Amino acid sequence: MTKRPGQLRDGFGSLVARAARQWRRSVDRRLQPFGLTEATWLPLIHIARAPAPMRQKDLAASLVLDGSSVVRLLDALETAGLIERREESGDRRAKIITVTGRGLAVIEQVEAASREVRAATLVGLSDQDLEGATRVLELVCRNLAAEQDREA
Repeated sequence: MTKRPGQLRDGFGSLVARAARQWRRSVDRRLQPFGLTEATWLPLIHIARAPAPMRQKDLAASLVLDGSSVVRLLDALETAGLIERREESGDRRAKIITVTGRGLAVIEQVEAASREVRAATLVGLSDQDLEGATRVLELVCRNLAAEQDREA
């Protein structure tokens, strides 16, 4: 059944949210044997992929979380031996976050699981399909960011 343009627009946000939840659940299921969940692996990936050592406030911004949530999250990751926080330039308030050797091993597991999910999820999609979908989602993200900036 073909949907009218209004129906497509009405259901688009729900579809994006559902796809994101299903994708995360699939990765979480593959990482369950290692005791990892999105709350554990997502910050590690952000920290490891950053071009320079991250500060707590930068991580909070990249995860779209408030600072207090990130502090609790980092406390748990540090207790698990996955990250270290160090003072930056002698300023006790400014801390940079680095991934430990154990954290790097966890990241390898996460990336392997992510590759498996990606391969299974993108079956049947051409590069052209992915280019179009990427273009659409990037525009949606830019529009949402602009709206949030206007509200701030």
